[in-house]
Amino acid sequence: MELRHLRCFIAVAEELHFARAAERLHIDQSPLSRSIKELEEELGTRLFIRTTRNTQLTRAGRLFLKHVPRVFVALEQARDSAKSAASGFHGQLRIALSDGITPSRMPALLARCREEDPELDIRLFEVPLDQQIKGLHDDLYDVGFSMAEDVGDGIVVRRAWEDELMVAVPARHPVLAHKHVPLEEVLRYPLALCDPAICEGHARQVDRVLHRCEQEPLIAQRVASYEVMMTLVSAGLALGLAGAAHIASGRGPGVVARRLAGKPQMLATYLLYRDVEPSEMLSRFIERVASIDSANELRTADDS
Repeated sequence: MELRHLRCFIAVAEELHFARAAERLHIDQSPLSRSIKELEEELGTRLFIRTTRNTQLTRAGRLFLKHVPRVFVALEQARDSAKSAASGFHGQLRIALSDGITPSRMPALLARCREEDPELDIRLFEVPLDQQIKGLHDDLYDVGFSMAEDVGDGIVVRRAWEDELMVAVPARHPVLAHKHVPLEEVLRYPLALCDPAICEGHARQVDRVLHRCEQEPLIAQRVASYEVMMTLVSAGLALGLAGAAHIASGRGPGVVARRLAGKPQMLATYLLYRDVEPSEMLSRFIERVASIDSANELRTADDS
């Protein structure tokens, strides 16, 4: 089995059309079909059902597709490791990011890593949560950050930091009459909320807060990014619910951040890693995460 067989398989599996897959790979359709046939003969099973009307994956093809992309991820990481060593780095830390990680802590954390471990090459990977979990199990990532804590067995989940849930409000909106806005008042207006398919953990935590009220939220739109959420808020089309740091980082003109009334509702970000003895490098990183959050808590206490 050669890498060209796998590249051809992925192209056909994603396009479900041999002519488009061949065009994507910049090859003729004949060698593409031959590569797929060779792969199927080696595996001893059909990967595609091909008719004059369409092309579909078989059950074996769907299962094969779950694993093949990881081959290329591992290959890319092996290449990066070699380049890191050639550049003088003595180690590599692979960090997966999912769920729209709170932006306020990460720069400080990475800056401290660079200061204390200058010979450590840090690689960031923005991936969906399910891909992060698979990657941690398969040793494609050393550690990850997510706003979801239900990640199954074999993964250690530690609370990394918290961020206060706030409401993003268009300028001159009626709710600005409240210094701290009651949640019931927020639910009177259309909301722009994160799409659970993109930011699963964030959406789940916000939904838990909303479900404490008997009133059903009016969701104007589910968005894939906080920037789009702030755009809708700035245009006066919706209120937004997100962490204070997300609102601050994505807020443009015409958007005001307001606290919710009552006890502050906190959104948690979690640190994830495999449930095995961590390496010395990973242990130092875990300690830094804890110290970054502790330092932030002290600043918050001083500000209050």
